[in-house]
Amino acid sequence: MNFPRLAGCTFSRLWIGEADHKTSTIPLAVLCRDSSQVVWEMITISRLQYNLGDRIVLSMEPYIRNIPLEEGGFINVQLTSDRIWILNEDGLICYDLCSTNDNAEEAHCYAMQEAFVADQLFQSSEHTFSDLICITHSVFSSSKDQIVPFAASTFLHRLLHPGVYQSKVLRATLQDYHKRYTDSEFQSMTVEGLKKEILSVVEHEAVTENPISTFYCWRNFCTCYFHHWRKSSAPLHLFLDSSKGAFGLIRKSSISLFRNMEDIELLIYGFFDEDGDFISSGLSLSDSDLEHEILIDVVRCISSLSRQLGKASSALFYESLISGPIISMEEIIPSLLKIVETGYGSSIVELQKIELGADIALEKERVDHKRLRKFSIEMLLSLHALSNKATSWGRVLNVIERYLKYFIPGKVIQRLNSKTMVCNMNNATLVQATAQVAKVMFESALDVLLLLSYLVNIAGQIHMIHHDILRIQLELVPMIQEIVVEWLIIHFFAITPSELPYIEDFSSQLSSLQIDSNTDNRSLKKKLGRCDFTLAFILLSNVENSCIDAQGCLPNPDNIVSLVTDFTSWVIWGRSGENESLSFFPHSTELALILFMHGQYTAVEYLLTTVDGHSRRERISQSVQSNDGGWCILHHTLGCCLLVQAQSRLNETLKERKVGEAIRSFFRASSGLGASQALQSLSSEVGLPHLGFSGCTSDASWKLHYYQWAMQIFEQYGISEGACQFGLAALEQVDEALSDTEDSLDESAIAVKGRLWANVFKFTLDLNHYYDAYCAIISNPDDESKYICLRRFLIVLYERGAMKFLCDGQLPFIGLTEKVERELAWKAERSDISAKPNVYKFLYAFEMHRHNWRRAAMYIYLYSSRLRVEVATKDMRHLSLALQERLDGLSAAINALHLVQPAYAWIDTLLDGGSRHNEHYPSKKARKTVEEPYNVLTVAAGGDVQPQRLRPYVDIGKLENEFVLTSAEYMLSLKNVKLTSSGTLKLSSELVGLLVQENLYDMAFTVLLKFWKGSELKRELERVFIDMSLKCCPSRVGFPLVGGDFRKHGLLLTSSADDVGMHGAHDMPLSTQQHIGKSRWEELELYLGRYNRFHGRLPVVVAETLLHSDPQIELPLWLVNMFKGGRRANIWGMSGQESNPASLLRLYVDYGRYTEATNLLLEYIELLASTRPSDIIHRKKPCSVWFPYTIIERLWCQLEELINRGHMTDQCHKLKKLLHDALLRHLKLLKVDSEDVVSSATC
Repeated sequence: MNFPRLAGCTFSRLWIGEADHKTSTIPLAVLCRDSSQVVWEMITISRLQYNLGDRIVLSMEPYIRNIPLEEGGFINVQLTSDRIWILNEDGLICYDLCSTNDNAEEAHCYAMQEAFVADQLFQSSEHTFSDLICITHSVFSSSKDQIVPFAASTFLHRLLHPGVYQSKVLRATLQDYHKRYTDSEFQSMTVEGLKKEILSVVEHEAVTENPISTFYCWRNFCTCYFHHWRKSSAPLHLFLDSSKGAFGLIRKSSISLFRNMEDIELLIYGFFDEDGDFISSGLSLSDSDLEHEILIDVVRCISSLSRQLGKASSALFYESLISGPIISMEEIIPSLLKIVETGYGSSIVELQKIELGADIALEKERVDHKRLRKFSIEMLLSLHALSNKATSWGRVLNVIERYLKYFIPGKVIQRLNSKTMVCNMNNATLVQATAQVAKVMFESALDVLLLLSYLVNIAGQIHMIHHDILRIQLELVPMIQEIVVEWLIIHFFAITPSELPYIEDFSSQLSSLQIDSNTDNRSLKKKLGRCDFTLAFILLSNVENSCIDAQGCLPNPDNIVSLVTDFTSWVIWGRSGENESLSFFPHSTELALILFMHGQYTAVEYLLTTVDGHSRRERISQSVQSNDGGWCILHHTLGCCLLVQAQSRLNETLKERKVGEAIRSFFRASSGLGASQALQSLSSEVGLPHLGFSGCTSDASWKLHYYQWAMQIFEQYGISEGACQFGLAALEQVDEALSDTEDSLDESAIAVKGRLWANVFKFTLDLNHYYDAYCAIISNPDDESKYICLRRFLIVLYERGAMKFLCDGQLPFIGLTEKVERELAWKAERSDISAKPNVYKFLYAFEMHRHNWRRAAMYIYLYSSRLRVEVATKDMRHLSLALQERLDGLSAAINALHLVQPAYAWIDTLLDGGSRHNEHYPSKKARKTVEEPYNVLTVAAGGDVQPQRLRPYVDIGKLENEFVLTSAEYMLSLKNVKLTSSGTLKLSSELVGLLVQENLYDMAFTVLLKFWKGSELKRELERVFIDMSLKCCPSRVGFPLVGGDFRKHGLLLTSSADDVGMHGAHDMPLSTQQHIGKSRWEELELYLGRYNRFHGRLPVVVAETLLHSDPQIELPLWLVNMFKGGRRANIWGMSGQESNPASLLRLYVDYGRYTEATNLLLEYIELLASTRPSDIIHRKKPCSVWFPYTIIERLWCQLEELINRGHMTDQCHKLKKLLHDALLRHLKLLKVDSEDVVSSATC
């Protein structure tokens, strides 16, 4: 047996195929290599004929065909009885062995996954990445701050795309960026966690905020990822399942299956190659050859327009629709067409100069401009030729419309007895194949949309009539937009990873306990949040009794296409495929409910908002709302989804937007056609919150119940804004709903309104809308509910420190003034007096604002009285603050009563403060009050202030008395002098003594003048000045013996603090002691001069105290002058007021100050003798001159006694002689004056 040889080649490898028993042949394939300098490889195919008779006979047939191989591209070959598969680096090629034609058209080519991944990560061409940068900057020229987030969203979606994402590859890529993870850490990461890690790496690399830098960081990351992907997914071996017709590729860490193309894919990829040359697809699109040629020209124009924009345009268009309301479809299409018509703007040229350099950028600009001109001219010529060939644009549009029908997802009648898919490989294959088909459909439909929009823009240049323009705008464009949205949603399901439910409600906690006996449900919940578990897997797990069936775990290429068709049909049209609803995407609500049950709230929101947004763009009004209530169910589901999302950890702005959209969705759901029947028929098994009511026939009754349900749902989620709106909406329906006899309610209208107004009050109060909350109170027709709300309103205002809201004049107190005051007074009496804010102060402000001065004074006085009783046991720091509060309260009460006419300036405390609380309160809780009298300070007849029960009437005088005493107590507290534990203050010398002891002289004299009169006042003044005088004595040790303080008698041991106070003066520096002494003498002089008019003997008391304390002390000059009468010296002797020179002389004599006494007497005798002539006549009057002769005699006797004792003999003789001579002269003068008086009397 000889194998046919080719000249110059050698056989290096042999493959033997499966035997064909019908023809008794075995296919053989031999790898031939050349032996010359030209390196080439070729596979030669032949057959081995065998005969299984008595003996086995083998014979070689001539070779069937030769298949040349590209250099270095050969990987593996698989051979069956009728086909050969050749795997190279560019793809898989299948040849039919039954055909002897070597034409490449007979081969079936399958693309490799490497090309798909490279295209997804912008690694296939440098121009694609550059186009992405330019197109993105052009579209977002007015909002450049959106470029970086848009780029991040684009690349993240593509990195996590099914078929692209591999956990090992991503981990290796992150390790290249110095990110290290343990196996458990990386495996526990959810989709959001992976996105954050990728973003952190890219943001760290993009050190500048330049968007260009960010794009290049993303490209570098994708390049690194693609490098690791190729290493991890290197193709190793082809495998075949001849029984099922399945074949695939074994890779280093995965398995790839090959599939056939959809019909539309054959149309798209079969018409033209990469150079734009026409290649027949093998499909018959039209019976007419002319229409077939027209379609070829149309597709050629679509391809030309697509190549001009590049693949980046579809990526940008897709991301703009999938990433939220950044830019709408109506905005992005004109932006892309502007690039087609005029090229990139000057801003893009500047970016290219920064990116590439000035010279390269200018050259690129010139090339792009030349390419744009060439495209414009060729496109214009092609369109003119197309118009001429079709004779009218209407015929071209007919062909395009028929062509678009291939893009519409087909309707498949589901086989009800089929099995559910259970093979994970089939699910994964189906999801990836669906993503690929949906991507092709989406991009191709987008290309058609761009062409039609381009035709409208240049309609004048191509002579298109207005009718054709309108047809494009009103028929074809909406048709294509619907196709685009449908395939967009399918692709979204296929590539979007599932999310973990983030609401920790009761149901999710139960599911975490795995109480559910359904193993499939538990395994599905475990997969949620993984990148490789997309939304399509969740939908597939709920597809029952459908034709999405697997005959084995390895579907053949045709079966994969069938599975994709069945799945897309179920997604768009539902199970039966015969939904004739005029609304767009009638199956969307059912899909949303499936996703809602599994906690995929973001996906539900996107699905329903996309469907609703497209429905609103449609021109036919019937398509927006259907009679079956589907539109209402859509918005009801959307509202529930948004409400749940608002509870996640969103920022405040996004949360407010979600809440607002949820409110709008529920209102739309309640007012749609067939809302009552559709929403009441929803089963609780769908996962939505149960309505809890049924049987509503009238529209008003339905809305009343639905709004109350919505109110409760918003309240359950703690969203008061939405609950308030639905409460108000329910109130509008009460009257009409109750007037309907068919839907009678168990409650009366007043009860229903009262309950709803009470809820509205609660919600507005939670929102701090106090004015609206008060309006809800006064609008409540139920009195009991109204008063309960009023009480709650006041309590909340008090707790939030917003009591001043009641006094700003904005609230209309319609018949509620007395109730407001009553509630506040009740709250004040039973609240802690030290609580902030204080209700008594607010009551004062409340009454002052209403010009009710007496009641204002009454409340602030009650506050002061309670302070005195309740803060007596506090420490000194808090006591001082409390006393200051009391002073402020008493002062405010006095000022308020001064605003009242004097005849009515009093407070009836018992009537206003106690008896009114016995009135009936509309409360569920009985309020039993006991009179709690307060102690106040009243002045008894004897001058003491005694604690008594609260007097019924308090006037200004009593308030002023209490103010003075409280001021004294406050001043003492500042000096850390604490009163008795009872908190009452006895008005006696003790109080004044304490004030003087702490040098609080002003306060002491204020108390004296306020509460003492007559002789008692003089007695107390003497005691005060005695204490003040003793403080000035340098020889004094200790304190004056005042008020019965036994410490001053030395009978008790003093504390360390007392020791410091008593003996600290000895440790003071001399300058400090001198300063203190000087200030005390000045104080004594000041207060003695001020209060001498109240008691004339005060100088005598002071001088006697000083001399008693220190007989040798030198009396200050100012004190001596007080005795002498100051500048008005007495020339008539030593007579005068109580404090006269005679009194001073007596003090000198009493305390042995004989020299001062003699000098004082000589001074006044000489003064009398030196009288002016004009005053002599007055001196001669009887009894006009007086001297204290008794005291003078005592002085004479004291001097003689000292002389006899021998003490100071010389000085006493001298003083006696001076006194003797002065008295002789004085007596002679008196004798002469007496004689003159007698003689004048006899004349």
